[in-house]
Parts: sequence; C-alpha cells; structure tokens
Amino acid sequence: MSNHKIPLKGKSIVFIGFMGVGKTTIGELVANKLNRDFIDTDVEIEKEYQMPITQIFTTLGEEHFRKKEKDFITKLCQEPFLVISLGGGAFLQEEIRNICIDNFIVIYLHLPWDSWKNRIPLIIESRPVLQGKSLGEIEEIFNKRQEVYSKHHFKIECENLSAEEISAEILESLKNIKG
Repeated sequence: MSNHKIPLKGKSIVFIGFMGVGKTTIGELVANKLNRDFIDTDVEIEKEYQMPITQIFTTLGEEHFRKKEKDFITKLCQEPFLVISLGGGAFLQEEIRNICIDNFIVIYLHLPWDSWKNRIPLIIESRPVLQGKSLGEIEEIFNKRQEVYSKHHFKIECENLSAEEISAEILESLKNIKG
C-alpha cells in the first residue's frame, strides 16, 4: 500500500491542520496552480452518504465516520498528482498519519490559537467536534491536536497571510523538492 515508486514530485499533496484553518481554500488554489485534481475528503464522504458530517456523526457515530475516512484516504494513497484536504480530525488516527507521511507530501497549515479562535462563529455549526463545547474546551482540543500535526513535511504559518500568499509560499516550497 505504498506509492514509493512514484517520484517525489509526482506524489499527491495532503493538507493537514485544525478545522477551519483554510485547508480546502488553500488546497483548491494550489491544485489549480499545479493543474491537479482537488479532493476534500469530508466533502467526498458527505457526497457518498448524502448527508453532512454532523448528521453522519449523529446517525452513524464518529467511529463509523473515522473508519470510512481511513478507508478513503488509504485508497487515495495510490493516486499521483492529487491535492487533498483532510478533515481536521483525520490525522488523529495513527494509521492515517503513517499512510500520509509515507505516501504523500504532507503540508501542515498552522494558525495560532489567538487568530484561529476568531473563526469559531463561522465554522461551529458544521463542526460536530466543537458542538456544545466552551471556549476553554475548544482551546484544549486545539492544543492537543498541535502535537499530532507536528508530523509533516512542510509547515506553513498562515497568520496574517491571504490565501493567495499562502498558496504562493507552498508553491515555492514545492519547487525545492528533489526527486
């Protein structure tokens, strides 16, 4: 289940980071600039189940969703030249982390807590993990996930940058890849 035969420059690119950090927006821009197909794993799972993730969590449970997510990402690891946005919780699964690190170019989009927390009102309704949580509980989730996201090939600091500036920085980083 490894695509080590694919040259590094042909490997698919995966965006990781906390929910609402901009993985889909940035991923779409990068895919467009590299002339690659873009896949948002959450959107694809929603299409398959014909319901939003919040409803999948409520109806089938988080465990069912996480298994589907892992199966879908595992299938994608054989595909070259994609740009993929993972849901904020996908990388919590060790198996998914290992698959991504071994088979993709993993780019971590980071936004500090003080900047990220301003996005809560914009995303809370569509993020089941945040529902019913206090600001302190959300910050605890945010901080716990930072260690998980530390396993990556590139880290991009997104604070005070536009989506265009972030995508330009990513493209510059990718130019330096050998292989």
